[in-house]
Formats: sequence, C-alpha cells, structure tokens
Amino acid sequence: MRKKVGVFWFTNDLRVEDNQLLKRAAQEVDQLICLYCMPRFSEYLQHFSLETRFGESRQRFLHQSIAELDEILHQCGQHLVVTDEHPFTALVTLIKSDDVTHIYCDDFASYDEQLVVEHLQCYFPLVEIVQREQRTLLCRQQLPFHLEDLPASFSKFRKQVEKLAIDLPVDAELALPPPCSHSLSTVEVPSLSVSSHDQFVGGERFALAHVSCYFASSFASHYKQTRNELDGMEFSTKFSPWLAVGCISPKQIIGMLRQYEQRNGSNDSTYWIYFELLWREYFQWYAAKYGKQLFHFAGILGKAPLTTFYPQRFKQWVNGNTVYPLVNACMNQLRETGYMSNRGRQLVASCLVHELGIDWRYGAAYFESQLIDYDVGSNWGNWQYIAGVGASKTPRRFDQAKQMQIYDPQGEFVQRWGGNRGKINTDSVDMVDWPIRA
Repeated sequence: MRKKVGVFWFTNDLRVEDNQLLKRAAQEVDQLICLYCMPRFSEYLQHFSLETRFGESRQRFLHQSIAELDEILHQCGQHLVVTDEHPFTALVTLIKSDDVTHIYCDDFASYDEQLVVEHLQCYFPLVEIVQREQRTLLCRQQLPFHLEDLPASFSKFRKQVEKLAIDLPVDAELALPPPCSHSLSTVEVPSLSVSSHDQFVGGERFALAHVSCYFASSFASHYKQTRNELDGMEFSTKFSPWLAVGCISPKQIIGMLRQYEQRNGSNDSTYWIYFELLWREYFQWYAAKYGKQLFHFAGILGKAPLTTFYPQRFKQWVNGNTVYPLVNACMNQLRETGYMSNRGRQLVASCLVHELGIDWRYGAAYFESQLIDYDVGSNWGNWQYIAGVGASKTPRRFDQAKQMQIYDPQGEFVQRWGGNRGKINTDSVDMVDWPIRA
C-alpha cells in the first residue's frame, strides 16, 4: 500500500501538550513532516506600517518558541522543518515533490492562512486536509449559534457561552511518526538563546513554568484590582505572549485556574481571568466570521471614521514624542520590550485615532510589527473597537489627562519610560503650511 505522508503545518500552535491535531496525525500517517513557515510582512503591514521588519523583541520571542519546539520534537523522534517560503508555495512543493497525502493545520481565525487552505483544497482535491481549532476554548460545533450569527457584542457572546463546559486539555503525543526526506528549501532553526534581559522567554516549557508560578502565588485572587496597572510582572497574568504563539492553550490555563480555585476559593478576580479569556475567545470567532473586513477602514459596520494619515503625527506617536506623556511612556515601553499593558494599549490607540486623527489601521499594523503577543483577532478587533467601526458602534475616547491622574498620579511610569521628552506642539506647520515656532 502507498505510504501515508503527512505535513503538520505549525502556525500559532507551537506546542506538543494539548495538541489533539498532532495526536491525530500520529495515528493516521506513516511519516510526518513538521513544518513551520517564518512569518512575513502581510500586505496590510506593507501598506500601513512604516517599519521594514518585525521588532527585535517580537522576533526574539518567536525564535525562542521555535527553537524550544524543535527540541521537544527531537524528544518525540521528530524535528522542525523551517522555511522562508510562503506557506502556499511550501505546501505545494511538498505535495508535488514528496507525495504528501495529508495536511494537518489549525482551523484558522486569520483570513490569510485560511485562504491558503481553500486554495490547496481547490488545486489538490485528493490531499486530505484536516483542520481543528487549536487556539480556542471551544470548537465550532460547541458554539450555541452558527458562526454567521455571532453576537454583535461581547456581552451577548459572553452570556451565551460562559456556562458551557470546556474540554480538558490532552496529554502530549510522545511518539510521533518518523520524519521523511523532502525537497523544500529550509533555513536553520534558531538556537535557543536566553538572556537575563528577556522579560519574556518564548517556548512551551517557559509558558508552563510562568503559568504554574502565577497560580502558585496569590496573584489570581487579586487580579481584578491590579489588572489595569501599567507596569510590573505581578499586576496582570502576562499569559498573552505564550497564548499568542500557542506555546500554551487557553484550555490548559482554564484547567490550572480551576485547580487554583479548588485550593484557594473563587472570587471576582479569578472569574475575571476567565472573563478576559472569553474576550480573547470572542475575537477569535470575530476574525473567523468577518475575514478580510477585519482590515477594512470602515470595519464591519461599513461606516468610515473621520480620520486620515499625517506622517509627522504618526512618527511622533511611534517614537513616543507626542504632547501626551503617558502615551509617550507606553510607546517607549513597547519599542523597548515588545509589550504594553492592556490599559496602555487602549490609551495609545485612543490617542492615535481621536487626538491625532489618524486612520486606525496604521496603529493596528504598527502593533502587529512590534507586539510579542500579537494576535490577529484581538489586535485588529480591539483597534476597530476603539475606532467605533467594530464590536462597538461608539468610538472609545479616553481623556488622557484624567487617565494619567488615575493610573500614574505620581508620574513614576512616565519617568521610568521617558514620557516627558515629547513635543510641545503636535504639528510643525499650521493649517496654511506656515512653520510653527517651538
């Protein structure tokens, strides 16, 4: 009989634990190619971002995650094949040249990856493509509605799903089918390099260690009171970087949260961790439903905001050089670490859209290039939310001075991240292009 050769296309599911799709591949094929295609600037980044490459922190975290996955796969008798090729090109090469019979991949929320799958199904109908939700708490069949009937607001979504049972995570598949030769051009898997300067270290083992340490402390019982703080590892869960690349699954986190509640009791704070995971869940299905509309100027509502693009203002925002000290501090933190608090993200997004009058997509694209916890649904969905073209019809505008009084009354965060070194004026010319004297 013809050998069954499978490709497991890793994307944002860089783990072996709680990976049911990998378990299925191990049971169904004789040989397996574990494939990872290095991310590249999408058309949205190329058009809307002034950056020419991903931020250093994002690249480093991703390289660490890939390197650790390769080490774990070696323990299972496998290795990771890493390529710079576009996923469609890479998979077509493997199908045509290496007799691939099966492809296993996430049931993607992201439009671009799902488009690759649709094209492969069209061109290679004899290849079996197996998809499963790898990054959500629920699978499509568990939703109490059809995807096209996704509630228009998070509140309505939450009320329908928060009482649903969450499946338990599955153990790792420790014996994988052997690798096979292939004709794909590859790049070297990055070596696992860890520095004392790393605020976050990518990889499955680091993810499990971080979440375990968090739930070994009492932080979860006080999460709701501290979650809006601007800085500090203990103020919020900091699960998002590992969730974003799939080094840990939301089901694993829910399982550990339930164990914590059994030991320490549940309260508003432990519920709020679940609440935040449901926000993330909502935007996964939001992205899956709306596809390319996630990147449209008029969002999902078809009503374009009254904003445009001012290169100087955008550059000031990126460089932390605006007239708003708290925004500057947050943007400096992002540039240096690849991370920003949830509160900070709302404030800088509100500033870009409502104070500087800039098309929200430029901000979303810049975040995509820099954030170590970049997630397509959460990032672009939340930017739409702030701009008033998404899950909320009402734009979210924050009073910058009031927010600083609430969250940084002593100016400690602004001082730590150099937020006071901004411009006196937003623009260098007036409405008729006369220079403004500083």
